[in-house]
Amino acid sequence: MLRSTAIIVLMLATSGLLGACSSAGIALKEKFGYAKREQLVDNVKDARDAQQEAKVTFASALDEFLAVTKVSGGELESQYKKLRDEHERAQSKADAVRGRIKDVDRVATALFKEWNEELKQYSSDALRRSSERQLMDTQRQYDRLFAAMKAAEAKMDPVLAAFKDQVLFLKHNLNARAIAGLQGTTAEIERDVTTLIREMEASIAESNRFIEQMQADAPKGG
Repeated sequence: MLRSTAIIVLMLATSGLLGACSSAGIALKEKFGYAKREQLVDNVKDARDAQQEAKVTFASALDEFLAVTKVSGGELESQYKKLRDEHERAQSKADAVRGRIKDVDRVATALFKEWNEELKQYSSDALRRSSERQLMDTQRQYDRLFAAMKAAEAKMDPVLAAFKDQVLFLKHNLNARAIAGLQGTTAEIERDVTTLIREMEASIAESNRFIEQMQADAPKGG
């Protein structure tokens, strides 16, 4: 008993080293009862939550940036530090979103590959066709979800780059004259952040629809 428990612990530890969503990790989790469907739904939830956190962080960073454009020269250094910290937080949240989206796609790829291969195992043509239609429907839902996630992801880099520019500008120009230079880009950055948040909200909504559909289609009982 102790030996088998030790083997399980070793296997779980090994799966952690291989990466939470590597092919080996996905298969090992499934071996211990964590089905690919469940892994995919949970990863979509994680990606949705990461985007929600990033959305809040980007909005906070925008607030700090707008605050900088209204301060006097004496307060500028303090505001610069706040904006720098907000930029670093936004960068971290953006990295988390990218990682979660990759996790989602790894599991989805494994799930759809397995599903497609298992269609060949049916002896009933009617059941195979029914499963094939369900596979295509699920893939279409997933494609919409993934496209929404990638659209939101693509909007992050330009916003981060704009924030970084302003942080550097303040760092190199910690005086009242820096304000004039910042004010000229306020509307542009505010527009970009608003667009980013709108894309993230669309992706979050698509995630929720996908999760609800997958849970509704999940086998009942057992």
